[in-house]
Amino acid sequence: MLALYKPFWKKLQELDFSEKEISGLQRLTQDKLRNPKQGDYPRWREALRSLPEVEVSAVDYSCHAIRCEGKNVEHGLIDSCYKGLMPWRKGPFDMFGCFIDSEWQSWMKWNRIQQKLPALENKLILDVGCGNGYYLFRMKAHKPLLLMGIDPGLLQIMQFWSVEKYTKSAAAILPLTLENLPTKLCHFDVVFSMGVLYHRKSPIHHIMELADTIKQGGHLVLETLVVEGDEMTCLLPQGRYAQMRNVWFLPSVAMLRVMLERNGFTGVECIDVTQTTTKEQRSTKWMKFHSLTNFLNQDKTKTIEGYALPLRVTLIATKK
Repeated sequence: MLALYKPFWKKLQELDFSEKEISGLQRLTQDKLRNPKQGDYPRWREALRSLPEVEVSAVDYSCHAIRCEGKNVEHGLIDSCYKGLMPWRKGPFDMFGCFIDSEWQSWMKWNRIQQKLPALENKLILDVGCGNGYYLFRMKAHKPLLLMGIDPGLLQIMQFWSVEKYTKSAAAILPLTLENLPTKLCHFDVVFSMGVLYHRKSPIHHIMELADTIKQGGHLVLETLVVEGDEMTCLLPQGRYAQMRNVWFLPSVAMLRVMLERNGFTGVECIDVTQTTTKEQRSTKWMKFHSLTNFLNQDKTKTIEGYALPLRVTLIATKK
């Protein structure tokens, strides 16, 4: 997998990333990918290696499902390999007629926000906690100059490479967290953090770290779980929230605005507030574990723990 990053390192050099920054990212990537310990790694590796060569005739990043079309496709082998990379949380993808119906219908979120995003054409873009890169692929349709994702999940990165093998989008996902990035990187025009903030024990620190990756005048696209209320309102779950163990801090939209404004951002705009439904998040044959419907109470009016139903906001802010 390390060889797959060579064109990306070259691209960073062309974009005036310093040698220290690039070598630091290379070293951390090598450390993370050397001798993986996950028990399912051999299955994932075999699935990725077994994907056949295909004469790709078309790639479409603008559909609900990222779509590849091709000639002389071994449909049975394609299907088997992608099933070897289950579970698929983000998507969907349509790989030569193999429709990967992911748990999240990620196109629904993208459709809600894409018309309100800052311009992405010819921009340097970072997606923090990007999963398998579904949104990176959707961003590709906007012709950015650089697409970089970071995510510590090895399965998600291998899912990305299984799609990138055919799309050749030139995006890259590094197996890193935001904390792993060089301090004061400040190279990116637009940084996305979607579905990350509520997993951080220190949300203020997360916002400060995001600010350190963005150019002056650049933009942050922040999506997270919130609760209703004023700028004094937040929820710190006593245990799990919707059966998630690592949910720490759910602010109100008003409080979130204050958090951004006090940490180097201005022009904060709320572009979407949406309650998550079982149409957007559900179990499928590509993700067979419990999903949202299992995490709500019997009449679906609260989470199974008794908290308010999941409510997600997307804010855009400009770095001062």
